[in-house]
Amino acid sequence: MNKKVSFNPLPVSGIRRLTDDAVEVSFEVPAELADDYNYIPGQYVALRKDIDGQEVRRSYSICAVPERLPTGASVIKVGIKRNLGGVFSTWANTELQVGDTIDVMNPQGAFTSRTHVTFLNDPSAAGKGKKHLVAVAAGSGVTPIMAIAVAFLEAADDHTFELVYANKGAGDVMFAEEIGDLKDKYPSRFAVHHVLSRENRVNPLFTGRIDSERLESLLDNVLDSGADEWFLCGPFELVQLCRDTLSARGVPEDRVRFELFTTGKPGDAPAGQQGREVEIKEGEDIFKIKFTLDGLTGEVESPVSAHETVLNAALRKRSDVPFACAGGVCGTCRARVVEGEYEMDENYALEPDEVERGYVLTCQTRPTSSCLTVDFDS
Repeated sequence: MNKKVSFNPLPVSGIRRLTDDAVEVSFEVPAELADDYNYIPGQYVALRKDIDGQEVRRSYSICAVPERLPTGASVIKVGIKRNLGGVFSTWANTELQVGDTIDVMNPQGAFTSRTHVTFLNDPSAAGKGKKHLVAVAAGSGVTPIMAIAVAFLEAADDHTFELVYANKGAGDVMFAEEIGDLKDKYPSRFAVHHVLSRENRVNPLFTGRIDSERLESLLDNVLDSGADEWFLCGPFELVQLCRDTLSARGVPEDRVRFELFTTGKPGDAPAGQQGREVEIKEGEDIFKIKFTLDGLTGEVESPVSAHETVLNAALRKRSDVPFACAGGVCGTCRARVVEGEYEMDENYALEPDEVERGYVLTCQTRPTSSCLTVDFDS
């Protein structure tokens, strides 16, 4: 599902204000690159830009279904919500303009439905028979859900979709217009339940934070627990609560898809993943890290005392090693271990079968044997 990672400079073709703190940014993909930027709803792109003399990378989910223009070009749209202290998100919300150029990575990610509908996919992939999806999102976590919902509802006239969307207040609801359009277009097949933590609603069930008690009530009284698939996207605590609750209710793990934008843990920001220099003292024990990228091999020595990740070590050798979040969330730095032993701290991006086949998140992986070889091209 994941294509080979590559960045291309794309012009910003549109900026639309969604809330006081969020914008939708559109990029036009030239016809010669359109196939490379085809995607499955639910995937994301990483954006790369020099801001105040520093390269900044952030990953953002694609918020709309694929769109072809008459010229053969295509359009990719992402939602960017300003985070407190967020360098890229603040810049995008306050300074980014139509006509600016940003390096955009081709789409990646596995937060996708079994219903795969894009302009290159066979529509028959939607399958036959009535299907029901349920999504729980908070804040900007609704971004990939929008693309998934639109594609899913368009795929068959008996598919149904439910969305629980948590925000502080009504003014924080991203894509409010699009959500309203879906309700109007599919009144019997699309339902949205807004839960507001700082505004009172008529039904007290939809007022307050989604804690364990409220989630149990939603599952008992509102949502269809027999959904074919569940999609969870938001802060770590909410996603983990939903996963644990669904598991306790007997929902099979393979029916629950989840995506995090951050883990909420210190050190997840990619600022520390720029290939920082380390000093190797004479006679000090080292790990040898070998890697393949774009068909070329590289090798770098890493002092055992540095306890550095494969990503950090590889970045000291090649600046084009792929990464975005550096927090174990997005999966951009994914590689397959060819030889050697290792430990991986966190994994919020790889599927269990990928881990079984030896894939790791290099931003979270450290060698434990004298030599570790990974392949970014696998």
